[in-house]
Amino acid sequence: MRRASTVWRRLDLRSRIGLGLLILVIVAALLAPLLTTIGPDVQRDVAKTRFLAPFTSDIHQVFHPLGTDRLGRDVWARLVHGARVSLLVGVMAMTVSLLIGVIVGSAAAAGSRLARSVLLGVTDFGLGIPRVVLLLLLASLWQPSATLVVMVLGLTGWMPVARLVYAETRSQLARPFVEASAALGAGRLRILLRHALPNGMAPVMALATLGVGNAITLEAGLSFLGLGVQPPTASWGTMIASGRDTVVNAPWVGLAPGIALVLVVIGCTLVADGVRERR
Repeated sequence: MRRASTVWRRLDLRSRIGLGLLILVIVAALLAPLLTTIGPDVQRDVAKTRFLAPFTSDIHQVFHPLGTDRLGRDVWARLVHGARVSLLVGVMAMTVSLLIGVIVGSAAAAGSRLARSVLLGVTDFGLGIPRVVLLLLLASLWQPSATLVVMVLGLTGWMPVARLVYAETRSQLARPFVEASAALGAGRLRILLRHALPNGMAPVMALATLGVGNAITLEAGLSFLGLGVQPPTASWGTMIASGRDTVVNAPWVGLAPGIALVLVVIGCTLVADGVRERR
């Protein structure tokens, strides 16, 4: 607890705001069953409960703080339950990208010239492929699902991580402490894992934080197009898609998940900026 308090005091104002936004969304997602009085997919008397305005109650005396959608489903319940899906997809996709990127980047930095040329060549080739086009292609080839979105986003997002890890690791391996460690008998693998990688991870973590926001946005875009999480599962992308035709008569249906998406991206950006500046 004391360590967490110390870390919080060391953060600047922007990082605190960003971290506060992310914590708020994460807590709402984790406590979704406790923060809602009705399930995200519950439909009762659709004709009488559809498109209720925010802060109103339906004929069953159920209060809807953010109103209802075209099927009479509670927007607040779908928002906080959808946060679970969107956050999980974003974090898992970035975890896959981070693992692949760190392995490829560190192997290229510490490996032979041939290994470096091959790994960096594959990385540069991947960077040259338009990611959005590749995402749409891969997502259209298989049955859309949350698992598919995680794998597609993870396998198409590791290249920038690999490039950054390679640059930072090469920089660390050129420093005097590496020569000192080698002189004391430390092997190249030990130097890489115990010194070079940990000392160069700050910018990588900043990139990973930005990548989470980017992955959540891409997931929302794929779900909006029908190539991601499928209805009736609640996600921010499917909620925005369901509200695109009701912008005039029921703007809260698409506005609520849109605002939540913007807040998460802003939070990730502010935290990443803080991590980068404290490098």
